Amino acid sequence: MFDPISLTVGAALVGAGWVAGRFGRLRTRRTTAESALCGCGHDLALHDRENGRCHAEIFRKTGHGLREWAGCNCRRYTGPTPLEELFTPTPLPPVQ
Repeated sequence: MFDPISLTVGAALVGAGWVAGRFGRLRTRRTTAESALCGCGHDLALHDRENGRCHAEIFRKTGHGLREWAGCNCRRYTGPTPLEELFTPTPLPPVQ
């Protein structure tokens, strides 16, 4: 009634799919999360294009267990260069 070879092959395919999905997802999450971050851990969108300062805020300890929001100390974006800056100059705002 039941073919043991077909059941074994089906179970092996299900197991292989589960393993590929489990470990394949972890690998893609790491590469996308780390691809465009600066050394301070923030994205290029939080850095000013003109002077490079970071506009993000961090939650820091002040003392006696208290915490407060403080500006990020990053002075220059050190992450990967965006492709649009490699091939074309920035069109706006015009330089006078």
